[in-house]
Amino acid sequence: MPVIAKLILAAGSRTLLGASAFLALASPLAAQNSIEEFYKGKQIRLVISSSAGGGYDRYGRLVGRYIGKYIPGNPAIIPSNMPGAGGLAATSYVYAVAPKDGTVIGAVAAGSALDKLIGEREKVNFDPLRINYIGSANSEVFTCLVREDSPIKSFAQSFDQELLLGSSGGTTRDMPVLLTNVLGAKIRLVAGYKGTNEISLAIERGEVQGLCGMGWTSIKSQKPDWFAEKKVRVLLQEATKGADDLNAQKVPLSVDFAKTPEQRAIMELVYAQGVFTRPFMVAPEVPSERVQVLRDAFMKALADPAAVEEAEKQKLEITAISGGDLQEMVRKLYAMDPAIHDKARAALGYGK
Repeated sequence: MPVIAKLILAAGSRTLLGASAFLALASPLAAQNSIEEFYKGKQIRLVISSSAGGGYDRYGRLVGRYIGKYIPGNPAIIPSNMPGAGGLAATSYVYAVAPKDGTVIGAVAAGSALDKLIGEREKVNFDPLRINYIGSANSEVFTCLVREDSPIKSFAQSFDQELLLGSSGGTTRDMPVLLTNVLGAKIRLVAGYKGTNEISLAIERGEVQGLCGMGWTSIKSQKPDWFAEKKVRVLLQEATKGADDLNAQKVPLSVDFAKTPEQRAIMELVYAQGVFTRPFMVAPEVPSERVQVLRDAFMKALADPAAVEEAEKQKLEITAISGGDLQEMVRKLYAMDPAIHDKARAALGYGK
């Protein structure tokens, strides 16, 4: 090949390489600009799956106050409460009804990820494996607690004496049912409360003796006077690993009452949702680049020094899980042995 021809080809190659490098650099910038243009001047509705004042509400509003700062275009975040169906109403709305463009985020119940697996499958009109998870704000140790004047002073007594508990569905229904069907505890539920805030009022009025299935972080932050004034006692930690302060008080773990490896495996599957107690999600159809932006903004929001300071003042513990990690956790739970799925579902009273 003539030397001139070689030089022309070499020059052309350098031009092409330069163009490719420019495009590689320009593409993320263009995508960022596109997302900024989309969100600028818009509002994002944050749909919270509980009534006002509860744990989900407090974490949802905390995220809502900071996430807009980290989304290109800085959209306004408008929280709204949508309690119902044990937290499933909000998930169903975001999944199937709300706009699918990334302008609606759900702060949903942890059970939303597992109800199709071990809950009332026929009532779940969404696919948890298709949900785009944005992340989870914290992990929780679920607890059982009772009024100090309750005749039951230890969980072991519930095998002989009936315990009257309030329930708003979700974990406040599933956790005590699990204790009854797997361990044989004598528990009677009073259902119909809108949320844990309403159950707390019922406990104070003496309508019920206590509740099971509420996160330790949430109950501490919402009702610090209960513990300061010794109005209640924690009977049990419904978890595989307890909270440090409750372990120090020697509050027992429910899994330690299991009599067989199968009973323990069933309980551990149900308690898996404690790892991602405050999940946030968007619909499956939201464009992947917007999902990633929301995931990044979520993690940055919970690391914001002002958010951390506010959480400390509210006594809210932040143990953030990224959306990608949460997506993988859910996938692995659904890949477990189906026989354990079915037995856990039966233990919760949702199937044979």
